[in-house]
Amino acid sequence: MATLGVLLTGAAGFAEASITGVCPDGSFFVVQRPESIPCSGAKQVEPGDLPPLKPQMLPRPFAWEVFNQQQDPNNPYNLIDAARQVREARAAEAAGAALRESGRPATAPESGAGAPPGPTSQPARPAPAQDAGPLDLGLSDQDARDLALIVELSQQRAPAAFALGDGAAPALSVRVAPSAAFEARLREAWAQRGRGIAGPVLLFSASAAAPTSFHPNFTFVQGHQAFHPDPEDPAQLGLIRGGVGELAANSDVLGYVVLPEQVQLAQPLDIYWDDRQITATLRPQR
Repeated sequence: MATLGVLLTGAAGFAEASITGVCPDGSFFVVQRPESIPCSGAKQVEPGDLPPLKPQMLPRPFAWEVFNQQQDPNNPYNLIDAARQVREARAAEAAGAALRESGRPATAPESGAGAPPGPTSQPARPAPAQDAGPLDLGLSDQDARDLALIVELSQQRAPAAFALGDGAAPALSVRVAPSAAFEARLREAWAQRGRGIAGPVLLFSASAAAPTSFHPNFTFVQGHQAFHPDPEDPAQLGLIRGGVGELAANSDVLGYVVLPEQVQLAQPLDIYWDDRQITATLRPQR
């Protein structure tokens, strides 16, 4: 907005040498030559006649736009994998239907040409990964309440909160904050599993004042890096108390997120939750 204001303020001094206007996507442009207009179907207007820039038309971080494009199910790049999965599923279904019609049980393929018949056996299952499954941090109910209180009190020094609903008492309040003590405990727990974590750790809480739903659909953007934690990987995101989905009134959820090593909590961090966005410095310099 500040940059746009400077452009518009200075545009009066060189109106004859510049062209201002609006593109069909709602973005403004200031160029020197007609061939430099960045879109087709643009409307040229005088600088003083440009309409107010709406919040939804503000530019978003490039990394965030790239992430959304990669996650878009209609992206042709993603459609290729989806089509392959559909074809494989249909082929497996057709093969199963053919076997059922023939009345023959499904048999495993032979290990090699001319292999002698022998007793069938179940293939050995690989041992589960050491870091698979939820992480038991050994936290008591009082420990969880203390962590939730840390998240709430941290808002006074480093606000990072979302509110769902209107009025003084929102239906759902989502807060984010760091905790050095919890981060040390989480690192120790993962070290005991033989897997270290290098990035900073954040706690998040969701408190429902009325029946609603909550999913930790977070994305963190700093500079050119965007990070969307995988809810299936406890080394990226995990729950400490409560569960996701439908929440009853006066219930809450407490969890954690492990950020990439390059993220600096002393610098502004863009946090996206669903379609909402805030910018927070979670460890402000004293």
